[in-house]
Amino acid sequence: MEPTQLRILAIGRNAEIMTVMQRLLNAPDNWTGLTVTTDEAAKAAFEKETFDIVLICAGVSPEEEAALKAWFKQHSPAVIVKRHYGGGSGLLKNEILHALENR
Repeated sequence: MEPTQLRILAIGRNAEIMTVMQRLLNAPDNWTGLTVTTDEAAKAAFEKETFDIVLICAGVSPEEEAALKAWFKQHSPAVIVKRHYGGGSGLLKNEILHALENR
């Protein structure tokens, strides 16, 4: 079941891609998205706000992804942390809704 206001944090290394992600994550009325390009910015945002989903995007290495997943889960065990591989806005929305249904 989708929360009233879905909060999404996305971290990726490519600033241009993250700018597009920012727009896509904030397009649905009940979604609020924040995008960052560094682990430090992701952790700082996560400590300030509550997020339902964290998307790991392009440019984050498998080792960085594992460390980030561990950190996010340690700080909020209920958060969904998912690798996002790209694709259009429809794919992104379906990916997020599927993650919520299968949490």
